[in-house]
Amino acid sequence: MKQKIAKVAVPGPFLFPLDYLLPEVCVDAQAGMRVWVPFRNKKIVGLLMDVGEQSDYDDSKTKSVLEVIDDEAILTADSLKLLQWASHYYHEPIGEVVQAALPKRLRAGEAAQIEGVTYWQLSELGQQKSLDDIAKNALRQRELFSALQVHGKLNENQLNHRLQNWRAAAKTLAQKNWLESYPGPCLLESDYAAKPEHTLNEQQQAAVDAVVQSQIDNPSKQAGNMALVAQNYAPRFSAFLLQGITGSGKTEVYLGMIDAMVKLGKQVLVLVPEIGLTPQMIQRFEAYLQTRVAALHSGLNESERHCAWHMVRTNQVKVLLGTRSAVFAPFADLGLCIIDEEHDLSYKQQDGFRYSARDLMIQRARQQNIPVVLGSATPSLESLYNAKMQRYQHLYLTQRAAQGAKLPQLKLLDIRGESIQEGVSQSLKLTMQKHLAAGNQVLLFLNRRGFSPVLMCHECGWQASCPSCDANMTYHQTDALNDLGYLQCHHCDEQIVKPSLCPSCQSEEFVKVGQGTERLQETIESWFSDKRVLRIDRDTTRLKGSISELTEQAKSGQADILIGTQMLAKGHDFPNVTLVGLVDIDQGLFSADYRAAERMAQLVLQVAGRAGRGAKAGEVLIQTHHPDHPLLTSLVQHGYDRFAVKALAEREQACLPPYQYQVLFRAEAHNPDDAMHFLYSLKAGLENTAQQLDRGDDVEFWGPVSAPMLKRQGRFRFQLMLQATNRGALHRMLNVMQPHILKSPLARKVRWSIDVDPQEMY
Repeated sequence: MKQKIAKVAVPGPFLFPLDYLLPEVCVDAQAGMRVWVPFRNKKIVGLLMDVGEQSDYDDSKTKSVLEVIDDEAILTADSLKLLQWASHYYHEPIGEVVQAALPKRLRAGEAAQIEGVTYWQLSELGQQKSLDDIAKNALRQRELFSALQVHGKLNENQLNHRLQNWRAAAKTLAQKNWLESYPGPCLLESDYAAKPEHTLNEQQQAAVDAVVQSQIDNPSKQAGNMALVAQNYAPRFSAFLLQGITGSGKTEVYLGMIDAMVKLGKQVLVLVPEIGLTPQMIQRFEAYLQTRVAALHSGLNESERHCAWHMVRTNQVKVLLGTRSAVFAPFADLGLCIIDEEHDLSYKQQDGFRYSARDLMIQRARQQNIPVVLGSATPSLESLYNAKMQRYQHLYLTQRAAQGAKLPQLKLLDIRGESIQEGVSQSLKLTMQKHLAAGNQVLLFLNRRGFSPVLMCHECGWQASCPSCDANMTYHQTDALNDLGYLQCHHCDEQIVKPSLCPSCQSEEFVKVGQGTERLQETIESWFSDKRVLRIDRDTTRLKGSISELTEQAKSGQADILIGTQMLAKGHDFPNVTLVGLVDIDQGLFSADYRAAERMAQLVLQVAGRAGRGAKAGEVLIQTHHPDHPLLTSLVQHGYDRFAVKALAEREQACLPPYQYQVLFRAEAHNPDDAMHFLYSLKAGLENTAQQLDRGDDVEFWGPVSAPMLKRQGRFRFQLMLQATNRGALHRMLNVMQPHILKSPLARKVRWSIDVDPQEMY
């Protein structure tokens, strides 16, 4: 009998799985299992993608699988199909895609199952006993027995929190057969808050009904009648763009959709853009659904990530809330996908495997024939275009959910020629005083952390620049290690102590040019010494749980003035904020990136949306030196929809996405000539391939040119852009060329990458 061939995905520059012989002892191996395989004189973990009869290589030269790790497939056929599609579409080696999809512990060969914590409860015999049956001097036993009588069962973590030195007491009571223990799930059970009483308004309910009814064969039936929905349930792919103004209650709409799916026994995947949004959303979700919600994001440790992955795979939780990488989670019975703030740039992986979680989510829903909902107050132009082309059903929420809440008024503050104090105009300062005097909160937005973006010598003009990047180092005044502060590059994170003398002229006098959130905080605290100021940025939220703690302080009114970066721009609900001041947005009005105007419009409106979310009216002041800029005037006077229509028309006229398709090649090297030679050679090969495929007139080549930041982390960076009216033409060209690129001697001298559908040129 001919030996079977295992197609195994392993890390490395291999576009397809590698062939290994499958020994007879591994005859039950199937796709989706992990295996140990020999690779270049070492033993590594690979994922079995398929088992076949034929190999492309001589069996005598083919190595054998050493061991099958799993007793059953840890990834379903649906998950494998998604990974293969991602590898093909993004032209990423299949092994690297698998690496991105699996938790670190599984990549290391550890068991897919994960043990949970131990739970303790009174045994049948123990329930017949009373506190009087325990000696009065056995205080620990009495405390433990009493706690279990009250709560029924408690896990080890809960007992550690409630009692001291309880284990010896538990051992004694267990020996009497009064206590018993059992292993519980790795995701701890929560004491859910009371389910909030919330009735959806007409628009919110219509959005929920649209999604639920798209999954039933008789949509004339009421979506609220779950018995009828279950009877007529027929899952199918459908995509929805939920565009709701800030404060319109998109989260409540998500919860309505999720609740319907959970009642049908289905699982739901929800993506959010920021780690900071997950703790508060989990609390809201668990309170509304009265069930556990798993989280999956980079802020968790490896054990927590493994636990969440295991719980959704084994259908022990119905809802997973996560950031970008959660799109790969292996669900047992997925029924709905939701992506919040779908326009957010954080959904695009910017290094390594450069995938778009939003686009992968849509593809996953299409492959598994389930609905997907994209939500945003300021949808991306690509999503608006897809809605316009009727690929997505467009749902609207045009009113704020809170009773009496209205959108804030936006006003441009022309600060040309005005004497600005530490970046704040007199008009903004006076308006702050008025709102604070009324007992309200004020939020100041400055998308630049640190104290000052430039540290300059007053005598000779020397500036503190990063030795590894074409950028100045930002001065941070707050430093727990010394009184001098420090300099940090926000591109490579290199950090040094602030010099006491100018390296150029030995002067002691430095000028701090520009303003960051640290400096703004210092200024505001000096002006409003009787008010509490809270700063929320990357520097103040480094510790685990600090984001949730600070945002809760802001929400509960423990601070009068909030200062922050874009971490505060979305998802947070501060009902007492009535004034939002955007201190400096001019830096985003002019850019070499054609997407800059779209991003600026989204950011301005997202920040503005923090004002007036309660019953009190909100006001938004935007400081600018360019009050006549068409982007700003369009936003302030007509809103995002008018801006988007105009921006899409400009994109169409300029032949830019979403009307065209792009692929960006990047190359970087310590020697700039190596990077340029590689890209010129690549361009010649691609042009030749285009001619052979008879696509020479369909594809445009832009470059090679230097990146907007030429030098970063000690390497010189260049890029080559490909653009075409036909997406398939680009991919066919890359399919032909990529094997040659991997074998090119020039490729070994540079770091290079392929970015399909690039979202930024930086």
